[in-house]
Amino acid sequence: MAKVALSLGSNLGDKRANIAKALSALDEGGARIMVRSADYRTEPWGPIAQDWFVNACALAETDLAPDDLLALCLRVERQLGRIREVKWGPRVIDIDILTYDDLELITRSLTLPHPFIGEREFVLVPLAEIASDLKLGGRPIMDMLAGLNRGDVAKLT
Repeated sequence: MAKVALSLGSNLGDKRANIAKALSALDEGGARIMVRSADYRTEPWGPIAQDWFVNACALAETDLAPDDLLALCLRVERQLGRIREVKWGPRVIDIDILTYDDLELITRSLTLPHPFIGEREFVLVPLAEIASDLKLGGRPIMDMLAGLNRGDVAKLT
């Protein structure tokens, strides 16, 4: 079983319910959710003006190969109504594979670990909640997070 870290985000509709539905569908599809972070309210990232996001991270175990896990993530996004119109635009759900064991991989469709983890506080804050000891390329994610510290992420109750 591979251990994977996933990031989820939503800024359309019932954002928190979208994340919960996505986690349930991932679990049913072969990515057994072991632990998930709290939900966090985050400012939108990217060049498009849009509503704030809810983001969360989860750790899962899976027998799926990386490409099959990606296919599952994309299938769940489609099932929940994601339409890819504008890069970094509004979305019902976004599911990113952050890590897959210690695998380093670059293909046309998938890069592992996710290339933007260290730049995104909305990923690092919930990930640090559930995997504070995680290291990427030998660098602790807590150090990556300390380097950002913009404060645009707030835990939802």
